[in-house]
Amino acid sequence: MALLTYQGIGIAAMAAAVPSRIIKNYEYTDHFPAEEVKDVVDKIGIFERRFADENTCSSDLCFAAAEKLFEETKTDRSEIDLLVFLSQTPDYRMPATSIILQDRLGLPSTTIAFDVSLGCSAFIYGLSIVYGFMQQPGIRKALILDGETRSKVYSPKDRRTAFLFGDAGSATLIEKNDKYGTSYFSLNSDGSREDLIKINAGGYRNPSSVETVREKVVDEFGNIRSEENGYMNGSDVFNFVIREIPKDFRAIFEYAKLDANQVDYFVFHQANNFINSYLAKKLKLDSEKLPSTIEKFGNTSSVSVPLTVVSELNNKLNGGNTLFLSAFGVGMTWASSILTINGCKICDLVEV
Repeated sequence: MALLTYQGIGIAAMAAAVPSRIIKNYEYTDHFPAEEVKDVVDKIGIFERRFADENTCSSDLCFAAAEKLFEETKTDRSEIDLLVFLSQTPDYRMPATSIILQDRLGLPSTTIAFDVSLGCSAFIYGLSIVYGFMQQPGIRKALILDGETRSKVYSPKDRRTAFLFGDAGSATLIEKNDKYGTSYFSLNSDGSREDLIKINAGGYRNPSSVETVREKVVDEFGNIRSEENGYMNGSDVFNFVIREIPKDFRAIFEYAKLDANQVDYFVFHQANNFINSYLAKKLKLDSEKLPSTIEKFGNTSSVSVPLTVVSELNNKLNGGNTLFLSAFGVGMTWASSILTINGCKICDLVEV
C-alpha cells in the first residue's frame, strides 16, 4: 500500500446532484417476478435509486453540483487552477470531459484539467492527487468533479446488478489553510482481480460490434446482458472486501498514530447494506457514526462517498471534525483517508 501525508490542505466546500427520476426497487419488476424482486431488495437494502434520462450525462450532474457550490460559496472562478473529473461514464471517448467542463463552467484557460477513470475508489484517489498538486505554490484552489451514470452501464435483465446502481454527481472545492492540519491516505490496487467487476467489450481490446451489443443469456439462472454491459461477481467481491478493507483500516490508523475513537464519522463506499453492515460489525464501529445513503440512492460508484457526506452530514459538521473515508471496487482498487473537516460548506442536495 502507498501511505501518504499532506499538511494544510483540505475540503472547503462540497455539493452533490442527483437526477429527479426516482426508481423504486420494489416496483422494478419488468423482468423479474415481484416476489423475487422483494427477496433481492430486502437482502441488499437498496429501496430507491436515481436514474438520469437519456440526455443527461455524468458531466451534467457534476455541472449542476459545481454551479450550486460556486453560487453558495461566492468562489472566484478565476482562482480555480486545477479541475479533475472522476468518472468511468464520460461524455465521449475523446476529448476528456474535464476539458469540456472547464469551458462550460467558465474557468480560465490556464486551468489544469484532466480525467481520472478508476471506479469506486476514485474520490479518495482523486483527493490524494489534488492534495499532491496543491503542495505547489502556483495552485491556489482546485475543483474535483465526480460523476457516474451507472444506470446506463448495467443490464436491467441481470438480477446480479439490476437493483444496485444509481446515478449522481458531486463537486468538491479544495483549498490551502493551516486549519486542515494533517491528512492521511492509503491507496491500493490489485489488477489480478480485474475480472471481478468488468465490461468486457466496447473498448479497444474488444471493440464494439454487432455481436458485442447483442443480449444473451449468460448463466443457468437466466440472467441476460450484452458484452457491453457491466457484470460483477458478487461473492468474490464480498470476499475481497472482508479480506482487504479491515487490514487497510488498521494500517492507516497505525500510520497516522490515531485511534478510531477519535473519528467523528466513518464514510464508507455505499456498495450494499450487507457489506457495510459486515464491516461495521467486524471493525466494531458505532452505527451512529456511519452515515448511509445506500437505501435511497443505491450504489453510485465513486460518487457514493461525497454524496453521503452532502446528503447525511450537512448540519452535522461544525468546527473541526475528523472523517474516515473508505472506498473499494472495480480494478480492484481500494483506498482510505483520515481528514480534518473544518469550516466546510456543505450545500443542499440538488435535483436535476
